[in-house]
Amino acid sequence: MVVSERSKRSLREIGLTKYESTAYQFLLLSGPTAASQICKATGLPYSKIYDVLASLERKGWVEIESGRPKRYYPKPPSEALEATRLRVEKALADNVNQLLDALQPLYSQKEVQERPDIWIVRGEFNILARIREMLGETERELMIAATMLPQAFYEAFIPELLRLQRRNTSVKFLVARDVVRDGLMKLNSLGSIRIKEQMFGNGIISDSRRVMLLVGTGRDSTYLAISSDHLGLVGLAKEYFDYLWADAEPI
Repeated sequence: MVVSERSKRSLREIGLTKYESTAYQFLLLSGPTAASQICKATGLPYSKIYDVLASLERKGWVEIESGRPKRYYPKPPSEALEATRLRVEKALADNVNQLLDALQPLYSQKEVQERPDIWIVRGEFNILARIREMLGETERELMIAATMLPQAFYEAFIPELLRLQRRNTSVKFLVARDVVRDGLMKLNSLGSIRIKEQMFGNGIISDSRRVMLLVGTGRDSTYLAISSDHLGLVGLAKEYFDYLWADAEPI
């Protein structure tokens, strides 16, 4: 079986070098093998092979079978990937905490922050991160208008919505009738839901002080959103939401 270029790229993106990826893929096909045999079969440099295999062992992708010569065999991909996930998550958490401690005081030390009232947010992950931040800062009231509710919404935001529910925060979902019934049932316990026949676009309003409007995709198919804490724009968005809400059908 030949591993696709996409899979090879995925292995590199999660932290395996080209040599490590080649060695692991060979071991999956061959089973326990000595280092010299791996070199002969794959063409990997003999001067590098022991460093490559030692790195794979540290990362949780191979184990060593004692003997002369030593033989290396692959761990199951599911086990190796789980070890990688845990290692990456821990490294990310450590780096986030370190950088927040180092950089946030620099950002906060100015008495007046020079920043725009309106931001253009590009890219799905950037938009999801901004929405998660909004939900995390919400205290009193959250309004969500959605013509669709992608799976990413549930995966990324349900924990924050549960937190708001525990704090008795007012949460309102205004959704189009096309939103699937299963989605409505998931949201029903997290806030008030109403259905609106005619509704355009998607948006979130937090505490009447922040708004994000999803405006679709750009010419390069990039996800686009407008994020703002401009009181005039937030007030206009809230007024429009209240207008739609008053005439919408309760669940």
